[in-house]
Amino acid sequence: MTEWLQRWHDRQRFWAVMAVIAALVVALGSLTPGSEMPSNLPWDKANHFVGYGGLAGLIGLAGVRLPLAFVVAALFGIVIEVLQIPVPGRSGGDWADILANSLGAATAVCGLHGLRRTLSFS
Repeated sequence: MTEWLQRWHDRQRFWAVMAVIAALVVALGSLTPGSEMPSNLPWDKANHFVGYGGLAGLIGLAGVRLPLAFVVAALFGIVIEVLQIPVPGRSGGDWADILANSLGAATAVCGLHGLRRTLSFS
């Protein structure tokens, strides 16, 4: 049963492409003016948690060591928050968003680490 999971885990090029796409989607969504955003999005902090958790997980699956995957995702979140400051209708530089981004990234890398240990992946 774990053979197929191992094969998916080992597709580092695929995960690298997915990580780049995820980073572009996060940046696009984060840097879009507030007036152009849908009004019915779920809770903002959950969006940050899931988005940066997904990004960190994809970076880790792409072969980047997990501590570095966390740092890259967290720093990307900080950069995006700073870039968001001049965007109309957005509240850039929000420390609560940075915390949600970092917690999502940390949760993903810890989960991936646990999965790798449990299933004896590298």
